[in-house]
Amino acid sequence: MKAALAMWKNTRMIILTAVCAAIYSAALIAFKTAIPLIPGITEVRVGNIFPMVFGIMFGPAGAWGSAMGNLIGDVFGGTLGPGSAAGFVGNFLLGYLPYAMWTTLVPFNEKSREWNGQSWRSWITYFLISFISAAACAVVISIVVDALGIVPYAVLTKIITLNNTLASWIGVILLTTVFHTTKHHLNLFWADIMDESDIGKPTAGPLGAWMVAVASAIGLFSGMIANLPVTTTGWLSALAIIIGSLLL
Repeated sequence: MKAALAMWKNTRMIILTAVCAAIYSAALIAFKTAIPLIPGITEVRVGNIFPMVFGIMFGPAGAWGSAMGNLIGDVFGGTLGPGSAAGFVGNFLLGYLPYAMWTTLVPFNEKSREWNGQSWRSWITYFLISFISAAACAVVISIVVDALGIVPYAVLTKIITLNNTLASWIGVILLTTVFHTTKHHLNLFWADIMDESDIGKPTAGPLGAWMVAVASAIGLFSGMIANLPVTTTGWLSALAIIIGSLLL
């Protein structure tokens, strides 16, 4: 989490945050009413090809940009409501977990912060983290929306997870296309922009990564756990996801 806070003293990272927010919000607004899944809550989010890609390429700028872009999309897309705060946190995780777990999800982690399209490990790491981040986002948003009495938790978690996972998997095409140019020609790869001291190497990173992974899976499939109410499991999972994210 250190890099997500330290980035605010870096002008280039702040500019990247604004660019990510602008691109993401524009994509969300453009398709806001195209294919609604739950009117006023969620839709087929074509724009969700971006957070995973932004997170890997731009690190914390991609995370904050995804969170702000989603909020802007709610404001101008006509879906701003009590659940938008949870949407902010959930979409932050959607961009934050990809770069934060990229080198910490032992033993599936990559050794380098960079995407390597020639490495089978990069591909496995990408698809695995895309599912985990999608589920984490879904759990955090759904438990709040359920508490507000809008949409049942068990239904919304499945919809958001599937929506985000499929979009992120499609997004790998974008990543493989633009990563080399972003890093080597534009010099905008986040780990090259930020000082190493501001990025940090959390000793509890692997623990945090697995806390998020396990809590996301439990939260998503909570209906299969006997003797515990679904919402209780959802709240506990959301809390574990937040704690695990702070450890990354």
